[in-house]
Amino acid sequence: MVAISETPRLTIQTVEIAPHTIAIRSLDWDRDRFDIEFSLQNGTTYNSYLIQGEETILIDTSHQKFRQLYLETLNNLVDPQTIDYIIVSHTEPDHSGLIEDVLRLAPRATVLASRVAIQFLEGLVHSPFSKRIVKSGDRVNIGKGHEIEFVSAPNLHWPDTIFSFDRKTQILYTCDAFGMHFCDHRTFDEDLEAIETDFRFYYDCLMGPNSRSLLNAMKRMGELGKIKIIASGHGPLLYHNLETLTEYYQNWSQKQTKTENTVGLFYVSGYGYSDQLAHAIGDGLQKTGVGVEIIDFHRDNLTEIQELVTRASGLIVGMPPSYSTVAQAGISCLLAGVKNHQFIGLFESFGSDDQPIDILGRKFTDLGIKEGFTAIRIQEIPGESIYKMCNRAGTNLGRLILEKTSNNQVKSLDLNMEKALGRISSGLYIITAKKGEITDGMMASWVAQASFQPLGFTMALAHDRPINNLLQPGDRFILNVLAEGNYQELKKHFLKRLLPGMDRFAGVKFQPGKNGSPILNEALAYMECEVISRMECSDHGILYCTVEDGKVSQTNGLTAVRHRKVGNYY
Repeated sequence: MVAISETPRLTIQTVEIAPHTIAIRSLDWDRDRFDIEFSLQNGTTYNSYLIQGEETILIDTSHQKFRQLYLETLNNLVDPQTIDYIIVSHTEPDHSGLIEDVLRLAPRATVLASRVAIQFLEGLVHSPFSKRIVKSGDRVNIGKGHEIEFVSAPNLHWPDTIFSFDRKTQILYTCDAFGMHFCDHRTFDEDLEAIETDFRFYYDCLMGPNSRSLLNAMKRMGELGKIKIIASGHGPLLYHNLETLTEYYQNWSQKQTKTENTVGLFYVSGYGYSDQLAHAIGDGLQKTGVGVEIIDFHRDNLTEIQELVTRASGLIVGMPPSYSTVAQAGISCLLAGVKNHQFIGLFESFGSDDQPIDILGRKFTDLGIKEGFTAIRIQEIPGESIYKMCNRAGTNLGRLILEKTSNNQVKSLDLNMEKALGRISSGLYIITAKKGEITDGMMASWVAQASFQPLGFTMALAHDRPINNLLQPGDRFILNVLAEGNYQELKKHFLKRLLPGMDRFAGVKFQPGKNGSPILNEALAYMECEVISRMECSDHGILYCTVEDGKVSQTNGLTAVRHRKVGNYY
């Protein structure tokens, strides 16, 4: 059954996926952004599940934009007053956005969730409700053979996540893990080729920063026995290619945890806005290829904290509440174990009782620890611009760590091959793009014409460049060509790292193009372009783009050219 709203791009699909088991899939065809700044090309879904034995369980709800559609659909499937349990896999609004509405309709239902999730829900739901904390190994038997076993899976990708396994149907409900932002009427993963790119992109953005936690969760999954279906919170369910796609997760996560550079991210989950801010910084780090391991001061013990500090290239600390003796012990452990070759970054979580950020910052700098990014101080409820600032701070820290590693490696290399590759010359350009309220720009040199009909070119962008999120297929941008002898100031401006909250275009003269992106006044020429396709390589993405309009501003000028000495760094 498919129910269609007045807005035809929001639909709900209900499908019986196993005996007594129905998937309620909210299909959001037009959503183009997710989790701070990740561009989406194929929309997304918010998946909820209904299991009816002698008792009835609802697993997760949906996004608030589906409120009327979802509640009407639920009422058509079951009398809500007969729902006995509601499993909250985790409390991010796209999964729990309608939990208060459902509890109003199902007053007898008991909420089953992790300890952290229950704490969050108590602040979200404005009336008393029945609740039970569950952890790994706990079970609920609802009759007709349906026995639900729980698996703790913290940090996938929030600290409150749990999986649920129905032993009768052998379906594992994993919320964000093993999902993808891919909207399609097909309930299952029958077309592997169609979903592979979105599956990998989703992993890189959301799961990769927590690869160690993911491997731990997969180990617990292996103890459950045979799994026939993985029913995630986003995208198609895994059945036809379950073995292949779970093997992808295993391999990617093992590779991620073996990365040479790792940053330890320490904070108190569920305090202020620390969860969202921490993941925004972690996502920025992960774009550079630097590994991220997350430690919750209240969940992990001092031995785990000490072990991570000894091998980390950098540390990030979200200021904990000053009244927490457990968190203070964790910070003392950090101060005792840091080394002067590491980097440190601090952020406030908008909690009213944060430990003073300056005092802790001085303690680290007095030990000779270098600042990885300027301390992030949040004085308001975080919005998109603040999350972008945090994301960029993480990326900047990742680049500092990689530059240090690269400099050490270059000293020991035989540079004959690298010198030869460096003789490939290229022009100098500045890419500018605007999407919604976000505008960004960066220096580029790996640009080459690729077609006559239509007029097109390719360009290569490193995966850690924040502007990648504005340059997905279908996005439009400006390619500004720099002029020989008149580019040093622009080059200097667009190469410098931004401090958190700074405007990339402050002090730069520009005018908006037809597609809204900035045209630099001092450019030799400009082209208005569209990204047609992307090919992901090891550390760069190759974009094929077509030119829709353009103009030469300085008819007698020459394109600035970049000559490198070696080919293994810029």
